[in-house]
Amino acid sequence: MLKKIGFVMACCMSFGFAKAQTQVLPADTVPAKIKYQMRGDTVKFSAELRPLRAIAGAPAPFYTYLWEFGDGNFSFQPSPAHIYADTGIYHPMVYATNNYDDGKPPPRRPGSIQIKQKANSTKLATNNFFKADELLALKTNAMPKPKEEMVLILGYKNDLAIGSLAGKGALLLFYNDKEFAKNNFVIDTVRRYHGETKTDQNKFLQLASLNMQRLNYYASNGPSNFFSLTADLKNKAELLKERLAKYRDIEAYSYQNLAQGEERFMFFSIKTTPEMLADTNAVVTLSAMMIPDDPLADVNVFDLELQIVASHDPNKMMLRNRSMNYRFVGKNRRLTYKVRFQNTGKGPAKTVNVGVRIPDVLDKSTIKIIGSKPEVVLRDSAYIHGSVLDTLSNKDSVHFVFRNIYLPGTQQEGVNDADSTKGFVEYSIKFKKKPKKLPFESGAAIVFDKNEPIYTNRSRGRFKPGISPGIISGYGFLGTKKTLNNYGNKNYSLGFSVSPYSPYRKYLQAELYLGYYNASNEFLGEAQNFKMRDTVINNRDGYLITGRSYYAQTTRLNLDVVPLQLRYNINRFVGLGAGGIFSLSINEKRKIQQFSTISGRQATGTEQTFVDERQVSSLTKSFASVNTAGFVDLQLGLVRKGPALGLRYIQSLNYNDGRFFSYLSWKF
Repeated sequence: MLKKIGFVMACCMSFGFAKAQTQVLPADTVPAKIKYQMRGDTVKFSAELRPLRAIAGAPAPFYTYLWEFGDGNFSFQPSPAHIYADTGIYHPMVYATNNYDDGKPPPRRPGSIQIKQKANSTKLATNNFFKADELLALKTNAMPKPKEEMVLILGYKNDLAIGSLAGKGALLLFYNDKEFAKNNFVIDTVRRYHGETKTDQNKFLQLASLNMQRLNYYASNGPSNFFSLTADLKNKAELLKERLAKYRDIEAYSYQNLAQGEERFMFFSIKTTPEMLADTNAVVTLSAMMIPDDPLADVNVFDLELQIVASHDPNKMMLRNRSMNYRFVGKNRRLTYKVRFQNTGKGPAKTVNVGVRIPDVLDKSTIKIIGSKPEVVLRDSAYIHGSVLDTLSNKDSVHFVFRNIYLPGTQQEGVNDADSTKGFVEYSIKFKKKPKKLPFESGAAIVFDKNEPIYTNRSRGRFKPGISPGIISGYGFLGTKKTLNNYGNKNYSLGFSVSPYSPYRKYLQAELYLGYYNASNEFLGEAQNFKMRDTVINNRDGYLITGRSYYAQTTRLNLDVVPLQLRYNINRFVGLGAGGIFSLSINEKRKIQQFSTISGRQATGTEQTFVDERQVSSLTKSFASVNTAGFVDLQLGLVRKGPALGLRYIQSLNYNDGRFFSYLSWKF
């Protein structure tokens, strides 16, 4: 019996162990596994990644790669070969970006490799990071996506051999555009391989704040050698000032012993913040400056544009400065669009058709081509059989057609440079007229040769709310109820309003007034049914007081606040509104008045009756009360911006008081 029990327990334990052993982790949490093969002094790398998950309706998913070899070199190839210059233990890393994939990028896990022999220096190769005449450049492994890590490569080199200062200087990285209310990037780690040291930013801030007029004076009046040095200093100061005005954050590093023709690279692991979600499809920029210590060397600047994305897709459309100030938007305002594309096929593309849907508010006839890649000439100036860019206009779209080009595919044999598979068309366009304050969208469809179209994201232009101050002057009067009232029967107000600039439909508005309310009469009581002789006047029979009434007369100076009201513009000329008012009594004067009804006989024998008014008491109070009221109103005129007349019905919630308030407003 014991043997049977033991056998059952063993089976259960082994089943549980087997179940634990076969438990599968979620695919997105499986890290990239680095593999390598040694062939002499060459290391061949490859990566084992989780399977891609296709998105319905999208092109086939694929990975793009960034390999860091741990010695300051890198590659964008899927399976690169690398030669280490020196012996030692290195920790390579691979960053795989999942394009058209319904998931997260595979987590990275550094590998480890030991190099036991030095390489022949003649075998070391460059990676074509710099374009012609570039000494400074920036590249990323992917477009920034909220809550994902991005790697920025800063490359710099030296082509001078003048003096001992040629290989020394500073590198500045500017990030987090001030255009956005919150930060988009946080620098996590920086990997440096050539002795770059973080340096104090203050000296660059001081340089940017130099007095330009004094520099101009010295430059124009000093000796010739001082002129060149001062002009160089002025140029550096102006470049720094421009970037400090645009960016919120700066990183500064110093470098030394940069040999002529030497290329160096720094790697920044950058985390994108959750706040970036609110600005998906917006364009952010990073900027770098290389400032050599040698005053004869030029300052190098590189600006990198990045489009915030919701998913990794090499085919994208973006609108620069998509959030616009409506106050300064008019018919002549030009918008700049850029459509990026990449041939991900197995062969080259000879024709690329970029079809763009043009929003109704934009004028197709004003399109101007700013740039393109491949860089080709326009049809009207090209030989018919050459590489050209045609611009074809349809009813609601424009097609930019690259003809007779050679655009390699990412899966094409022998293609190792991913940049060679990419292209773009950039154009500007005007509004037809000043548009309505409504968002507008554009999108693109890209066709490589005769393949199915690939649809890009929708690029949305919108207008900032803006602020529109206004002044309001009004006159109030009682409604149908004409009885004596605690607030008098008239009031005069002067104030101002704050609302979004030129709102199209519904919006919120706040108001603040000073209001003067004329004297009100509040009946307190009366004394009746008595006959009382008063003082004898002119030796005749005295006057008879037939009644006494008492009233409280109150004048007020109020601060009237409309903290929030909801308004709706039916069109340019008619608007409706509703909200609440808080009235704070700043100054209140209250007088108790006695009204005596007096009868008497005149010398002629005729009866005379009159009313005698006397002040019994007076009291002045400040900030005595707070009252509330609700209102609805109608506005006619230029209700979005400009003058308008309004009529508002206000119902007090504290008193039996309903009144009309007519006013003139002017929004700026």
